[in-house]
Amino acid sequence: MIHKKIGSTNIRICLGAITEAHGVRGLVKVKPFTEVPRDIAAYGPVQDKTGNRYYVMRVLAESKGKLIVAIKGISNRNAAQTLKGMLFYVKRCALPKLNQATVYHADLIGLDVIDIRGELLGKVSALYNFGAGEIIEFYANDGQAQMLPFTKQFFPKINLIDHWIVLKLKR
Repeated sequence: MIHKKIGSTNIRICLGAITEAHGVRGLVKVKPFTEVPRDIAAYGPVQDKTGNRYYVMRVLAESKGKLIVAIKGISNRNAAQTLKGMLFYVKRCALPKLNQATVYHADLIGLDVIDIRGELLGKVSALYNFGAGEIIEFYANDGQAQMLPFTKQFFPKINLIDHWIVLKLKR
């Protein structure tokens, strides 16, 4: 079985997306995916999806859940418009190290979901937060998507080294 190395320089994390141009001076509006919205510029230059181009960002303001951002080298509305829809990434190793009780969502994607006896139930495909708490989605072995609250009650143990998460269902 192949396991990804946590903190590997090959893994990239999506920090946000450019939603539209803002004004005439090349500013953009960004939908942040970080826990602290303004942190999108805290990890150094970001990459586009291809990983071929880097952008230096500076957060200027926050408005209605989005950030107003200046990007070095983008100085007019037309240039800003060409970036609409762009997702931007940083290498996983650029993010701060966490304590053992905390994990990055991106580290959970792809984990094997096992029961308390160690039997494989499926794989984690996504995490969501619709406002009432975090939801983990996984695809069971039969191909069916399952969504459950991402709590210690349902998922009491995570092992990022061996690449699994325990699902404990009440029966």
